Amino acid sequence: MTATTPALPEDSARRGLLKAGVALLGAGAFARALSPLLDAKPITSLAGFLQGHYKELTTIEKKAMFKRLEAETKKDYGADVTIGDWPAEPGVQFAYALNLSICIGCRKCSEACHEENNHDRPSGNSYIRVLEMEQGSMDLERGNTTYDHAVPAPGKYYMPVQCQQCENAPCVKVCPVEATWQEQDGIVVVDYNWCIGCRYCEAACPYHARRFNWKKPEIAAAEINPNQGYLSNRIRPQGVVEKCHFCLHRTRQGRLPACLEACPTGARVFGNVLDQDSEIRWVLNNKRVFVLKEELGTRPRFFYFFDK
Repeated sequence: MTATTPALPEDSARRGLLKAGVALLGAGAFARALSPLLDAKPITSLAGFLQGHYKELTTIEKKAMFKRLEAETKKDYGADVTIGDWPAEPGVQFAYALNLSICIGCRKCSEACHEENNHDRPSGNSYIRVLEMEQGSMDLERGNTTYDHAVPAPGKYYMPVQCQQCENAPCVKVCPVEATWQEQDGIVVVDYNWCIGCRYCEAACPYHARRFNWKKPEIAAAEINPNQGYLSNRIRPQGVVEKCHFCLHRTRQGRLPACLEACPTGARVFGNVLDQDSEIRWVLNNKRVFVLKEELGTRPRFFYFFDK
C-alpha cells in the first residue's frame, strides 16, 4: 500500500489548526510536527507562520525570508518591493513629543501614516487617531475621532494618539507567543509572521493603539510604498494585529517619521533622547511634558505639552 500525504486544510481552517496547534504544543514543537507536510507541499503563508522566531534567525535566513515575502507581494499585488531589516543602534533611545498648542487637527499625520505604511485603502486605516477635545478637558473617552468640519474649531484642541512605545508595555506582557517585544532603541515591534491573531495585545493596550487586520489588505500596485521593513511597513497579512513602529524603516536610517514630515504646523518632535543636542531632548528639558494615563505605570515614550 502506497503512503499518501494528507492534504492541508483550506486557509480559514488551516489558520484555526495552526492556532490550536501552537496553543497546545508551542510554535516550535508544532512546526516540527508539521514538517513532513511542509516538505511534501510547501505553502508560502504556512512557511511564514512556521518560520523560526525573528530573534533566532540568522542573517542568511532573514535574507531568504525577505526574498520570499517580496515574491509573495509581486504575486499578490503586482508590485516590485524591497524588504529590509535595520537593527536598533546602540546609544539610541527614540522618543516622540507633540505640541498640542499648535496641532490643528488636520489629520495630515494620519493620512501620511496610511500611505507610508501600506494600509488597506478602502478602510482608510491609520495608526494615528486624532481626538477633538474640549478645551480644559483631558478626558480621552470623550474625544471625538469622527469630526467632519473645518479645523481648528472654536473651543477645541486636538490630540493625536498612536502607539506610545511604552517601556512597561502591557501588550508585550500578554502576548502568548512572544510575537511582540521592545527593541533596544525603545520601539515596540511586531513580527507579523509570528502573530497568531489572538488580539490579547489589542485588549491590553490602554491607548487603543493596535489594529486587527480583518481581511487581506486592498491596495493598488501603484499605491504601494516599495521601500519596506520586515518589522514595519510591509503589507500585513489578514488575521494579525499591527501597530505604529515609529517608522523604523526610516528613523533607523536617519530619516524622520512620515507623520512628522507631513505635519504643516511643526507640532511634532522626534529624536534620540540620549543626544543632549537633539530637539526632543530640548523639549523634555524645557517644556512641562506629560504622558497619557500616567497612573497605569506604562511609562510611555510619547510626550505631550502645551506652549503655555
